[in-house]
Amino acid sequence: MRTSISAGSTAAVARQSGARPGIAWARLPLLVPGFLALVVGIGAGLARLGVVVPDVAASAAALHGPLMISGFFGVVIALERAVAVGAAWAYLGPLFAGLGVVAALAGATTAPWLFVAGSLVLVAATVDVLRRQTTLFTLTLVAGALAWTVGNTLWASGTAVDVIVMWWLAFPILTIAGERLELSRFRNPSPLARRVFGAILALIACGLVGSGRAIGVAVLAGGLFALAIWLLKEDIAMRTVRGTGLARFIAVCLIAGYAWLVVGALVVLSAGALAPGTRSYDAAVHALALGFVFSMVLGHAPIIFPAVLRVAIPYHAAFYVPLALLHCSLVVRLAGDATGRIDWTRAGGLLNAIALAAFIVAMIGAVIRGVRQRRPRRA
Repeated sequence: MRTSISAGSTAAVARQSGARPGIAWARLPLLVPGFLALVVGIGAGLARLGVVVPDVAASAAALHGPLMISGFFGVVIALERAVAVGAAWAYLGPLFAGLGVVAALAGATTAPWLFVAGSLVLVAATVDVLRRQTTLFTLTLVAGALAWTVGNTLWASGTAVDVIVMWWLAFPILTIAGERLELSRFRNPSPLARRVFGAILALIACGLVGSGRAIGVAVLAGGLFALAIWLLKEDIAMRTVRGTGLARFIAVCLIAGYAWLVVGALVVLSAGALAPGTRSYDAAVHALALGFVFSMVLGHAPIIFPAVLRVAIPYHAAFYVPLALLHCSLVVRLAGDATGRIDWTRAGGLLNAIALAAFIVAMIGAVIRGVRQRRPRRA
């Protein structure tokens, strides 16, 4: 079972659970709020940098984080987990998260609690996966779902953002880590390596619990740094990067993402705290969220969407364009953070948005190519 950033075995688990392939397009409406959150969330992030954006994005500037993590990733990950579980109740996860997006954009105070509801369903779905296959990687997926739930609950209760942000970021980070651990079986990591991964997971969990204090932040950063090193050593990407086509593209995305995970962890360690509004906060959050997490999204989108929607997304070398833009834009942004040049930070943010827009265009173009390739040719 692979549930969100990689999806090759999602279909296998769906078959085991009795999921029927004929409902794929019925899932599309559940994805719409997620992509709405992505688009508005990108605009909200630009508004925070002082860029003039449409009113709907400018008014959502304070919701940049919730829209990107709980809105976009919450909907996408919860939907793919529901596909993997194959039970109707599991689709309440992306449904509640989607309703949370709508409520947040409408200014409703119920938005955080809708996200809480969505995350609780995701926890239940992931525990169901753990029940079927009790392994370290499924336990890691449960930890990721729990991190999202804690972050949403803290947000609903009015907790300060600096305490919430790492819980939210831990959601996609741990989800990715669990899935990469599953795929590491192709390299057959030693029992010691698996025990080390378990220790790293425990370290991250302890850091999250204590993230309201400097020592907790340091422990968390140390855990993220150790996770990056473990993945660089054990991930199959270190082998597949020597291949061609989609396999190589995914490997490049993964390795680049692990490098940004190292950078984000080191920024947090050097800063000693995560204080919203500071340059170190901007650098750390975007190194982790864009450099690590979105690099994984770019790499596995050609696998995720076919698994969820059953639409063909054939690989094309043009996929490297948004990937290159993403990482170059992050270099510019973090250079601005490091030097105090707000114009560089703003330029990097604009390039971040362009990179994500280019990614969306590349995926739409790939879907169109896939549809055309599947049409029967006339004699």
